[in-house]
Amino acid sequence: MQTPSDKALVPFVSVDHMMGLVHHIGLPRVLTELATCIEDDFRRWPHFDKTPRVASHSDVGVIELMPTSDGDLYGFKYVNGHPGNMRTGLQTVTAFGMLARVDNGYPVLLSEMTLLTAIRTAATSAMAARHLAPAGATTMAMIGNGAQSEFQCLAMQAICGISHVRLYDIDPAATAKAKRNLAGSGLQVTACTTPQEAILGAQIITTCTADKQYATILTDNMVGAGVHINAIGGDCPGKTELHPDILRRSAIFVEYPEQTRIEGEIQQLAPDHPVTELWQVITGQAQGRRDARQITLFDSVGFAIEDFSALRYIRDRIKGTAFFQPLDLLADPDDPRDLFGMLMRAAPGKAA
Repeated sequence: MQTPSDKALVPFVSVDHMMGLVHHIGLPRVLTELATCIEDDFRRWPHFDKTPRVASHSDVGVIELMPTSDGDLYGFKYVNGHPGNMRTGLQTVTAFGMLARVDNGYPVLLSEMTLLTAIRTAATSAMAARHLAPAGATTMAMIGNGAQSEFQCLAMQAICGISHVRLYDIDPAATAKAKRNLAGSGLQVTACTTPQEAILGAQIITTCTADKQYATILTDNMVGAGVHINAIGGDCPGKTELHPDILRRSAIFVEYPEQTRIEGEIQQLAPDHPVTELWQVITGQAQGRRDARQITLFDSVGFAIEDFSALRYIRDRIKGTAFFQPLDLLADPDDPRDLFGMLMRAAPGKAA
């Protein structure tokens, strides 16, 4: 039987490996380091291939591929979004991803991305808030207390210095879960019974709900001046969280307009409604928050470059650790032209 050569083995990071790596490094540090990695890639945004994700929609959810390349590495993520999965005890979102060399096409990493997507989404939200939220923000409202809520709260604490989180979910059990999970984090956590109560005194408002529909989680009269909103739950056509009048009062920042106009909150607005790309704020080519009374809105639907950054971060962080498994994923015959001969030599009873 052929013994795979080192060059044919691809590092695979399983869910268990990902959890072990995060605990080994520490979640606050992972969030902080990953936010820096994402920001670094936003600074070189023009170098990347960019395309709206390739989506296959159904009545019950969506399955998507999210590809990009910086010319040296190519990355993609497979991800689904099925809100009804919760009723049968399944995750709403699952994902995996791959990183490969552009020069020869060989993969250099295969990784779970269900956990990693939650972590990179939180890191991206906090990175955006660091550039857009009012100075000295200490209180965050977390509307929607599902699978991503704790990551969002901890990222805002680690990266933006938030000390108080106000939680609300239509399901009180979800709020109780989030409050329990955040115990011992150092955050002051308040469980609220209405979204109006949750946003009271909050300078940062994050919405992250799962229903696949046009929804009004926040109405116009609920949002006062001088806040920053991270709208991260609306991420496909026909799924939004904010009343359109809030959008019209806000300075809107997006990842990739061609994708956000299809999937984000701004799908409710005219196609030419002005938005600012976040990478331009990070590089100083556009202004972020102008004054203390302005409402800033990060209409985030998630973009492939953020997943590329996350995979790149994991590739670098697993070096010298045991938090991966070498996979025999690629055929590697001694003679690249003799794939058939490699197969025949592997027949039962044949010498290696």
